[in-house]
Amino acid sequence: MQSPLRVSSWPALSILAALLLVGGTPAARAQAPATAKPAEAAKATIRINAGATAPYKDASGNTWLPDQGFDGGDTVDRGDFVKIENTADPAIYRLEHYSMGSFSQKLPNGKYVVKLHFAETFEEITKPGQRVFTINVGGHELKDFDVFAKAGGALRAYVETVNVEVTNGKLDITFTGQVENPEINGIEIIPAS
Repeated sequence: MQSPLRVSSWPALSILAALLLVGGTPAARAQAPATAKPAEAAKATIRINAGATAPYKDASGNTWLPDQGFDGGDTVDRGDFVKIENTADPAIYRLEHYSMGSFSQKLPNGKYVVKLHFAETFEEITKPGQRVFTINVGGHELKDFDVFAKAGGALRAYVETVNVEVTNGKLDITFTGQVENPEINGIEIIPAS
């Protein structure tokens, strides 16, 4: 036989538990401040080392993800012996993704700064006009893009910066070849402040 005290305590415990689950007593709920709406998902910088098979940590301590998000194309590693000027991180520019049609990355809606990293490392490209392609970054077209001309020669890092606004939950970049194949060495997607 159970003691009367234990039997009568169950309803009180049930009521107390129910009040805690719904936010306390009615008087406590009336005094509690209204809760804020859930914050938008935090936006983080995304860095992709095109052509890489493993993550890479740059000279500033930033982690670059391996190659991903591209539709089509192939990758190449030019090797550690290739010297790249105009950068503290030559390893990013020794790897590339080329002949791709597009790149896509899911993102929270908002404004971003997209940095496209390039270096002309193909030994058959020796002057401007030998590799020309068009890039469309979230609706912003970079027509007749020539890596050799933009960088001021071969084996020189060059970064093209584009400001975009994502409104459909993803960033799309398309590459259309004109002369030779499109190529890219890295992509940074940085939330705009």
